[in-house]
Amino acid sequence: MSRGSRCTLGLLLLICVGAAATRPAPDESLAAANGTCLSRVEPFGYKCEEHTVTTEDGYILSLQRIPSGRGGASAASGGGKVPVLLQHGLMMDGLTWLMNSPNESLGFILADNGYDVWIGNTRGTVYSLGHTSLSSSDPAYWDWSWDELASNDLSAMMQYVYDQSNQQKVHYVGHSLGTLIALAALSDQQEHIGMMRSAGLLSPIAFLNKVSSPLALGAADVFLAEALYWLGLDEFDPTGTAVHNLLTGICKLPGVDCYDLLNGFTGDNCCLDSSSVQTFLAHEPQASSTKNMVHLAQMIRRGIIAKYDYGDASDNIKYYGQATPPVYNVSAIPDDFPLFLSSGGRDSLSDVQDVQRLEHALQSHDSDKLTFQYLADYAHADFVLAGNAKERVYQALMAFFRLQEK
Repeated sequence: MSRGSRCTLGLLLLICVGAAATRPAPDESLAAANGTCLSRVEPFGYKCEEHTVTTEDGYILSLQRIPSGRGGASAASGGGKVPVLLQHGLMMDGLTWLMNSPNESLGFILADNGYDVWIGNTRGTVYSLGHTSLSSSDPAYWDWSWDELASNDLSAMMQYVYDQSNQQKVHYVGHSLGTLIALAALSDQQEHIGMMRSAGLLSPIAFLNKVSSPLALGAADVFLAEALYWLGLDEFDPTGTAVHNLLTGICKLPGVDCYDLLNGFTGDNCCLDSSSVQTFLAHEPQASSTKNMVHLAQMIRRGIIAKYDYGDASDNIKYYGQATPPVYNVSAIPDDFPLFLSSGGRDSLSDVQDVQRLEHALQSHDSDKLTFQYLADYAHADFVLAGNAKERVYQALMAFFRLQEK
């Protein structure tokens, strides 16, 4: 790694440390009062409901329900509409699916096409900071990685939507980390299969050793997340007050193109517009746990999909009963479970070679239950922010859904 890259990462480390030290504790009651329904759904003329569900380990997660399109009949509790659960990616929240206009955002598009839309928010995001016994200012609150998002958060949300929909099977759509936790859950917890009709995986994340994002690679190479963890920073918050103010100020300078901040991490996105970027900057990125970032860095360095490595054989034995973390075997997903995968040629987080490796792991899948879509000019953020995603991705996804509903 070049000296310049090391200096940049060192600066990032100092900024993150400073931000964590100065950032006030989240106002959980304020976050709950100004939820997604009020701020982003109802202003466009859609009905919206706020729901919560508690995980097995005590995290209180928020879900939003859009039961109908504009002017359409609502899906009553236990109604006849087919439910869809949308799950965001890393350092994002449920607003992922609502950042563009109603004609361009998947959450609204699905509602307008007759689906009962549910939007999930994993632990640690602004509307899912609650816990039955912990405060988000407690270090123990942040003691989790994406293992728990797959085993606890996804399980709780899927069960809740299934029950609220009178046990109708649920379509699932994930982006980025939302695809990884689905693949992990489907391979490791077969009980999910009985509640799901299909899974749509946009910019699928599974294997990560071919990641080409310089920021992601650099952070993994110098053990940035581990350094933060060793410093006792359990919450990984890229939007602490200092960092947020810095980025906002930079974006206002003449000649500065803030698309580059996003593209530098996710790849050369082809089709973002200024309104979606401004909405993104106003609401994202969200906090995650430092342990989660360590887990992802382990995947980048090792090239396997495995549970969190505690770094010591005795600790791994304590948690897993074996010296090394168990591996998630995506080939164990039932061959007749419907999967839709959409990937991009410019995606620096879901790299083409990593996606090909995932495709190879699914090679025994029934051909009529597996759809691959490849968009050569799309990068990571295009799948949820592009102005043309409806025509390029979402229409094909809904056509896939309809095939599974026959």
